[in-house]
Amino acid sequence: MTVGSQVKSCFSSIKSAEASLKLLESKTQDPQAQVAFNYANQLIAEVKSDLQKQVIQLSKEEPQYK
Repeated sequence: MTVGSQVKSCFSSIKSAEASLKLLESKTQDPQAQVAFNYANQLIAEVKSDLQKQVIQLSKEEPQYK
């Protein structure tokens, strides 16, 4: 497995985690839990953004693996 495909796999996992956190945030009635889920989502969004940039960079460096 190439580095590019590993990063893409990680990016997919992060997107899945983000969706799960959003779902949990919307379903919980506990205000503290909502704040915690929201904060976690903000962190996940930053990581997702960084990974997306890395996927783009790696696709330029490894064009044969697109």
